[in-house]
Amino acid sequence: MNTKNLVSLSLLVAIGAVLHAVIPPIFLGMKPDMMLTMMFLGIILFPEIKSVMLIAIVTGAISALTTGFPGGQLPNIIDKPITALVFFSLFLMLGKFRNSIISVAILTAVGTVISGTVFLGSALFIVGLPGPFVALFGTVVLPTAAISTVVMIILYPIAQSVGKRTKLSSVTVNSK
Repeated sequence: MNTKNLVSLSLLVAIGAVLHAVIPPIFLGMKPDMMLTMMFLGIILFPEIKSVMLIAIVTGAISALTTGFPGGQLPNIIDKPITALVFFSLFLMLGKFRNSIISVAILTAVGTVISGTVFLGSALFIVGLPGPFVALFGTVVLPTAAISTVVMIILYPIAQSVGKRTKLSSVTVNSK
């Protein structure tokens, strides 16, 4: 992993942290996790296990520090590495289709649902939930998946373009 990749991953985490801090809660103190979208973008752009684990751990730690969910620190730390590894595995399984905007959008939606499920499940067992699991899933996780997907559809082509121009070492770009 070179310095350019570390800087790029750091910028994605920083952007995610700012978005995570400024987005207002939508239901019982829970808010859409835009850090997750930035983590997914980092995984897509730098699909190496060391980059995946680095961005997952850092994203989990910063999400834990900025969470508005009561007792959500540990569930954030648990959620991000699990979600990152599952997302990375699914991304690799797509093979030649993984750089398509449709694949990236679907992966983002699926990854967000996985993250929400892991977060709510771990929060349920560790600290309890401020409402029913199904209500939180339906009012926070599903809207977050939709928002994250739209954001990724907008950001991914921009990130690909920047990656081509700056010649980042691991950025995956379409050869078309």
